[in-house]
Amino acid sequence: MSSSTPAKPAKPATAASAEAAKAKAATARKEPKAESHLAMVRRARRINRELAEVYPYAHPELDFRNPFELLVATVLSAQTTDLRVNQTTPTLFAAYPTPEDMAAAVPEEMEEIIRPTGFFRAKTKSLLGLSAALRDEFGGEVPGRLEDLVKLPGVGRKTANVVLGNAFGVPGITVDTHFGRLVRRWKWTDEEDPVKVEAVVAGIFPKSEWTMLSHRVVFHGRRICHARKPACGACPIAPLCPSYGEGETDPEKARKLLKYEMGGYPGQRLSPPADYPGKPAPALGAG
Repeated sequence: MSSSTPAKPAKPATAASAEAAKAKAATARKEPKAESHLAMVRRARRINRELAEVYPYAHPELDFRNPFELLVATVLSAQTTDLRVNQTTPTLFAAYPTPEDMAAAVPEEMEEIIRPTGFFRAKTKSLLGLSAALRDEFGGEVPGRLEDLVKLPGVGRKTANVVLGNAFGVPGITVDTHFGRLVRRWKWTDEEDPVKVEAVVAGIFPKSEWTMLSHRVVFHGRRICHARKPACGACPIAPLCPSYGEGETDPEKARKLLKYEMGGYPGQRLSPPADYPGKPAPALGAG
């Protein structure tokens, strides 16, 4: 008769399976359920509605009095701030108020005026070229069609949509760096190409919303949802944002990150719309 202790019987397979199933279920509960396209569209439209309440005064942040001034200002806004453009254009338009005047400008003199906006030689070349084209091909008037605008020197699809939406009332989506960053954070699309981003977003919203949607998203990107450190803790649409937590979540610290009127600072326009609640921007050299 053996004196060795008999081995413990193995745990029944059914118990092991039950524990494994329980662990799998717990893991599944932790993983967020994939959002359907319909749910994303509903969330995107709700974000737009919320932003409309936060920024009822959203507007283009370039000063302009007519389509020509908006076209020129938008070309100048590449690789600089709208504030810097707005501080520069009063002198520019005083010297060259019409396409005919600008087309006849001495390049070196125009370069000196727009130097504060950066890349002033390339921008001067674009402005001289588009002004000459307006004079020679469009009777000195800015055309109101996308296909005509994008043929002008220095004018791409983004610039054309800005002009169409804000000078002609033609709906358009303006995909700048702020707009692209936010729609990717909100998981509306993962596209990087601006034309593809525009196409995706156009499929989410009715055409009537395109222009104001663009203003609201850009306003939010400039004031709260910054590129490097978004103010998540002060964001009014945080519950709708799948990227909440990428930035500062502490409410007090987040409030210190707010910009322009949201933070109590001047805006970007020297001549803002009447309903803008913030302070006008200072003239060049005034602060």
